[in-house]
Amino acid sequence: MDHQVVKGNDTSHAPEQTLTETSLVINGKVDGTVSRPEIKLFKRRWVIVFLFSSYSLCNAFQWIQFGIINNIFVHFYGVDSFTIDWLSMIYMLTYIPFLFPVAWLLDQKGLRVIALTGSALNCVGAWIKTASVRPDLFGVTVFGQFVCSLAQVFILGMPSRIASVWFGAREVSTACSIGVFGNQLGIAVGFLVPPLLVPNIVDLGQLADHISVMFYGTAAVASLLFILVILVFKEKPPLPPSQAQAAVRASEDYSYVQSILRLVKNFHFMLLLVTYGINTGSFYAVSTLLNKTIMMHYPGEEVKAGQIGLTLVIAGMAGSLLCGIWLDRTKTFKMTTLAVYFFSLSGMIIYTFTLNLGHLWVVFITAGALGFFMTGYLPLGYEFAAELTYPESEGTSSGLLNVSAQIFGIIFTISQGKIIDEFGTIAGNSFICAFLLVGTVMTGFIKADLRRQRANFDVSGTTIATGFILPDYGLNGSTVPSHPSQSVY
Repeated sequence: MDHQVVKGNDTSHAPEQTLTETSLVINGKVDGTVSRPEIKLFKRRWVIVFLFSSYSLCNAFQWIQFGIINNIFVHFYGVDSFTIDWLSMIYMLTYIPFLFPVAWLLDQKGLRVIALTGSALNCVGAWIKTASVRPDLFGVTVFGQFVCSLAQVFILGMPSRIASVWFGAREVSTACSIGVFGNQLGIAVGFLVPPLLVPNIVDLGQLADHISVMFYGTAAVASLLFILVILVFKEKPPLPPSQAQAAVRASEDYSYVQSILRLVKNFHFMLLLVTYGINTGSFYAVSTLLNKTIMMHYPGEEVKAGQIGLTLVIAGMAGSLLCGIWLDRTKTFKMTTLAVYFFSLSGMIIYTFTLNLGHLWVVFITAGALGFFMTGYLPLGYEFAAELTYPESEGTSSGLLNVSAQIFGIIFTISQGKIIDEFGTIAGNSFICAFLLVGTVMTGFIKADLRRQRANFDVSGTTIATGFILPDYGLNGSTVPSHPSQSVY
């Protein structure tokens, strides 16, 4: 059977049965019959999220493939280091003006159109770059990278939307983490593979051959993934996976402009918007400038720089998955987000003051600790935003988070790069630490208004979607238990 039917509870472990009416037990008494939409979980949901993660991986790889071997591309194209940095920053710059039309398109046309467009642009951009492997064709490389950056607009805000459309209430945070996982894995591969495929050699002809291997290999993978999206990716399951999603489907009164206005007026979401931008923008800056930072203290260690970047992101992938699983089990959005933010700040401080000790193994450890929390924060931000803004579109809320991240990413990358050039790495990294401190304090003021959780529970303490009584925990607080002792049914 291709689907799983859930009795008022959309966890994947529920017995296979259908329920549209049920008697509720409240404080030991039967409360009558309540009608509700039928909920089903389809096995295809896992195919959808892993396919998305795969083409997100390919796009993220293309973001960082220039920055991690910055000095080699400076030699090949005869441009300065800051110009090569812009091949990464163009991803951030492109996202800002194109978010709103793409978010509107997502709400009007749905997931499949967005997935097809994003994977197609990613494929086209990769093939354009295969035609740029000559020192006098840097402009072609820039154009190809611009097309890939445009593809990112159709990719970056999708994890929370895919999770809510396809996954049950106890799976959404884990599913969102898997969606973010692909992007992080792409960055990890982007740190590891380019230094191995493109060595630092003087002869431009040989260097062109190595760059061609990287570009053609990327284009082939992007083409395969585009074909798979055409064949496999579906818009949504026939039936909703959760009561919250059923309520969204039932609602016909939706205005994109009004949705944006409601988000802007949501004070606690706006706080999250700024804090998410600071944390993720810091990650973008640290990743983009990693080659420069490592080369200043460890000249000629391009491969090691890539491996340090790999360590940073792999640790972050573990952090993302663990945070997603933790949120699904505990629903402690505010506490978890604040704790991870604080440890991101702590990790950045430790990384800053151990970078110049002369021991690369120390840098590996501190970069791993930094990555675990800093990139582990990404799905937390998406899911916390979905809670604070329900029933607004997840594509819109996560898109706004990403706009904030791109703006801070550009500011931080340019500013930190200039500070490093003038005053060294400690000053440059301390600049990032100062902003992370501000973000940590601001996170403490965000109220945990878990609106999406309320949509899966009746406020009076009756079961609406998850198969157990929700006691009066104050749903405006930060905790909704996964397995309270008062059971129903």
